[in-house]
Amino acid sequence: MTKAKAGSRQVETVVTFLEMTEPQYPALHPPANVRVALMRAVKPPLHFYRYLYDVIGRDFAWVDRKVMGDDELETVIHAETTDIRVLYVEGAPAGFFELNSANEDALWLQYLGLVPDFQGRGLGKFLLSEAVTAAWETGPERLRVETCTLDDPRALALYQRVGFVPYARKDKVMEIPAGL
Repeated sequence: MTKAKAGSRQVETVVTFLEMTEPQYPALHPPANVRVALMRAVKPPLHFYRYLYDVIGRDFAWVDRKVMGDDELETVIHAETTDIRVLYVEGAPAGFFELNSANEDALWLQYLGLVPDFQGRGLGKFLLSEAVTAAWETGPERLRVETCTLDDPRALALYQRVGFVPYARKDKVMEIPAGL
């Protein structure tokens, strides 16, 4: 293991890469007991994106976007190749997914997650179903996603249930900056 930078810590994880080469899962309806809206966030304000990224990813070592400066983050999330959709439940932001088409050989489901207050209600399956549907509407050759052992322990099984198939695994050491 390499030495961590001062104040940071290193965490070992196993990353699983998955792909889908054709739509395999029917679109799901949202749970019947809640009012939901899924809206495309066109060039979302950085503070809003950072809020979602932090509140959803804080328990799962989501750090990549936290360490980006404003200019770099704005370039990434406002790119023509980035599609961000926000799930609202009863008017409150409850989750989001982000698709990225910058890689020519595959469309990537870059991020998907729920705010902790909205977990355990069947919304994750619905949000993933919507992400897969949105992805296939663009006509990619394949849809890819990665998850790791630091993510929600239900993530890998859920991806596989909707039709993603693992194609690679690798050990990785993540550096978590101090204060994150």
